[in-house]
Amino acid sequence: MNILAIDSSGLVASSAILSEGVIRAEYSVCNKLTHSETLMPMIDQVIASSGLTLKDMEAIAVAEGPGSFTGLRIGSATAKGLAEAGQLPVIAVPTVDALAQNMAYTGGLIVPLMDARRNETYTGIYRFDGEELTVLRKQCAIPLTEILEDINSRGEKTVFNGDGVRVFEDQIKQICKVPYLLAPASLRLQRASSVAVLAEKYYQKGISQDAAEHRPVYLRVSQAEREGAAAKTEAEKEAMAAGHIPKRG
Repeated sequence: MNILAIDSSGLVASSAILSEGVIRAEYSVCNKLTHSETLMPMIDQVIASSGLTLKDMEAIAVAEGPGSFTGLRIGSATAKGLAEAGQLPVIAVPTVDALAQNMAYTGGLIVPLMDARRNETYTGIYRFDGEELTVLRKQCAIPLTEILEDINSRGEKTVFNGDGVRVFEDQIKQICKVPYLLAPASLRLQRASSVAVLAEKYYQKGISQDAAEHRPVYLRVSQAEREGAAAKTEAEKEAMAAGHIPKRG
């Protein structure tokens, strides 16, 4: 099976080709460049380097989120466009699951930490049972302290990866009570090859969608939406105070 995989959910823009169980090409950039500038040239390069063409692909895999709202929209639009052009299915892979896949066959718990700002993290809890990634806690957006308390209650050795490792390292040291390791740089951030590996397993289980059906998974509202809601609430309070609208309830 030939899969073109994309991940632009975080700091890294990454693309890979999985062909018959082999990663034929992978290209990743983490250099403060915008994904809108890097992603399509990167995809063109991995396809050319793989010796295959878009017509050889059987599916487009994409990290569905959570992550950067802008990055997810870019990745989703790119995946949808390529899938529509090639009349291919889209295989949406949870971002945090793909990060856990980086740590394949690690013993104990695997806990990706993505910086979601405001001392929150996109995270989940995983382990490998043989070759299978098992989800113990589905990806979620929660305060860092909540996931660390969960880990402490499980009492197992834990490996952390994700861009949140650097952001939260001091708090991990202070709060985490179980033995833990921090993933090395080579396994810490998003990799399209991990998206591709999980996507192949999903496809074999019949999990895919039409391009028109695909939507990113944000897990929480954007800052602009939060600010808009706050502004609306404040405007309503001012209107109530001025007697322009009736009180609710």
